[in-house]
Amino acid sequence: MVDPTKHETHEGSKPSGPKTMGHEWDGIAEYNNPLPRWWVIVFMVCVAWAVVFAVLMPSFPAAKDYFGGMLGYSSRASLRGNLSETADARAPWLEPMKTLDASAIAANPELLQVAMRGGEVIFKENCAACHGVGGVGAKGYPALVDDEWLWGGTIPEIVQTITHGARNEDPSSHASLMPAFGRDGILQRAEIMTLADYVLAISQGQAGSDAGRTLFEANCAVCHGANGEGTKENGAPALNNQIWLYGGARNDIVAQITTPQHGVMPSWNGRLSEVDIKQVAVYVHSLGGGQ
Repeated sequence: MVDPTKHETHEGSKPSGPKTMGHEWDGIAEYNNPLPRWWVIVFMVCVAWAVVFAVLMPSFPAAKDYFGGMLGYSSRASLRGNLSETADARAPWLEPMKTLDASAIAANPELLQVAMRGGEVIFKENCAACHGVGGVGAKGYPALVDDEWLWGGTIPEIVQTITHGARNEDPSSHASLMPAFGRDGILQRAEIMTLADYVLAISQGQAGSDAGRTLFEANCAVCHGANGEGTKENGAPALNNQIWLYGGARNDIVAQITTPQHGVMPSWNGRLSEVDIKQVAVYVHSLGGGQ
């Protein structure tokens, strides 16, 4: 057979064709072809550009600092400058909000427009992770687009809730705990099932059983109200509607009576400025369920 990598030669002449590197895999030879001139030129330009960039701009790290570059550019300084310019531009609108409460801001058409735009941004950055974009809520996270408010839905009440949160380390946070009727042996399993059936019935506008009502009046009415209407003072949700935080199926109600879940909302006091809290309160109040 003829080796395709070898070429016929005459006596005293050199082999014709491209040179190989002496490597061959399954009949495929590696040729010693030069790189295209344009490729070499582009490569050298890139190397030169990299050297110039490394000298002019921040580049090489050191033990405790870094080489800042001959131009002295800093992305952090540029960001601080941009933030300062933005703060200066917003100051004429935000300054009046420092002395006004959230209700007064909502009553001012010009400030209301600013607060709505700012509050929407603040909500998306800090609240939407739990309450959903637009405040639609999710299982375990209350919706903010209806008129069902555990601790009140007026603008001052929303400001209070945002500022101090619920069931956290803030001494001014909202606090309410539902007893674990099943886990702590307050009610027996059969009683819990009867009570769950009664709660499910009143949520659908029905009367429910007498036995269930007796259990409800003895164990639940003190917080949830005589007819399951809920009480803001106790932070107890209404049970006579179809709004459920942890699910409204029979098994969900049984589970909540047996071993209740309690959500936690962080205190935003100190995390957000007073003006930011006012803006996001105005925005939340506007979502559709504000009282």
